[in-house]
Amino acid sequence: MSTAPATSTSEPEESQSRLRRAAVGALFTVVRNARRLLRFRYNPASWTAFRIILGFAGAALVVLPLSLWNSWLAAIAGLAMFLAAILLPPVPSHSGTEEKACDLGAHAVVNGGKYQLPNAPPTPVQLFVGTEQICVLDGQLQPLLIIPSAEISSASATRTLDRWVLQVFWSDQMAEFSYQGLVAERRARDAQRALAAVIRPPRPVLRRARAAGA
Repeated sequence: MSTAPATSTSEPEESQSRLRRAAVGALFTVVRNARRLLRFRYNPASWTAFRIILGFAGAALVVLPLSLWNSWLAAIAGLAMFLAAILLPPVPSHSGTEEKACDLGAHAVVNGGKYQLPNAPPTPVQLFVGTEQICVLDGQLQPLLIIPSAEISSASATRTLDRWVLQVFWSDQMAEFSYQGLVAERRARDAQRALAAVIRPPRPVLRRARAAGA
């Protein structure tokens, strides 16, 4: 009796093993370069190209294995890649905040919690900290309060009941910013440190020595 060659039956298995090795290698490359991927996410052209390549590669893995090797595993992986390319968020836009910080001369932007104007509800704000002034802006980057940095006497963060409060004193005025949530203390402390960096220490008072015999 003649035995059928085993090469024909092993070809699909070899193709599937190659595909698995290629998929594992691609996954390892993505994990190893995860930080680089996060960096070029802020580049619109690079991030768009990555999403397009990921989508085409996923579609190819869905169509080609079914027609050539009948590998459902590769088809599922390709479908996941294709859906990921569609669902990935677009390039985050931070240009508005950065441009506003440049316009205001701010070297730091920190979370200001909620600030309440008279006869108005509490509004989430950001503190644009500069050496000349502290600008309190709302979510639309509209100014609600301007504090001269040179006139700030103190900025302290304290806990009050279920929230943290940052109190800023300057001249004869005071502004209060409230923080709530799991990271309330950290945000209040960060804002306090940012303000402390621009607070000018009081000038020492020099006492004149009395003239002898006066």
